[in-house]
Amino acid sequence: MNKWLWLGLGILVGLLAAGGLAFRQPYTLRGAEIEPAMPAPEIELPAANGDQFVLSQHKNEVVLIFFGYTHCPDVCPATLTEMKALLAQVGEKYQDGVRPVFVTVDPQRDTAERLNTYVSAFSPGIIGLTGTEEELQTVWSGYGVYREIDDSHSADNYLVTHTSRLYLVDKQGRLRLTYPFGTPVGDIVEDVRYLLKEG
Repeated sequence: MNKWLWLGLGILVGLLAAGGLAFRQPYTLRGAEIEPAMPAPEIELPAANGDQFVLSQHKNEVVLIFFGYTHCPDVCPATLTEMKALLAQVGEKYQDGVRPVFVTVDPQRDTAERLNTYVSAFSPGIIGLTGTEEELQTVWSGYGVYREIDDSHSADNYLVTHTSRLYLVDKQGRLRLTYPFGTPVGDIVEDVRYLLKEG
């Protein structure tokens, strides 16, 4: 009897030890890591709500940046819907530390008023940024954003082909991760929670 008791205890201790090792496994980020992480290119643009947005003033927050436009038929509304879901799923404990930002690639049509109405329809927590084409070009170039206007349509009803990745800037102001379009929201949520607790 003692033999089986000791054997059972041994198995139990082994399982507990294995479980402890599993809990100590380092977290694996879900997004595509930028290695080494680099200081995020500065963004200083007029916000659609009338404020001035300066990225470097958002240290200690995780900033999620997406480049798009209000006339976008598919990718942009889908991504903004995901940002809304992310804010809901990340939980109240973390919401104040998350800053979703939507930067236009179509300043000709995306006035501050139009952009503010557009992003607010998804979530008041999303900041829309516009500006002159010259101001925006500096930002697009800094983040390697591809943008091309399809002028095969009418002058006021054109499409803009653009980069559809989501960029993540960590609490230290470093460009840390990118996510391709279609990344599950849950994966981004887990990364955001981890990075808000990091350091």
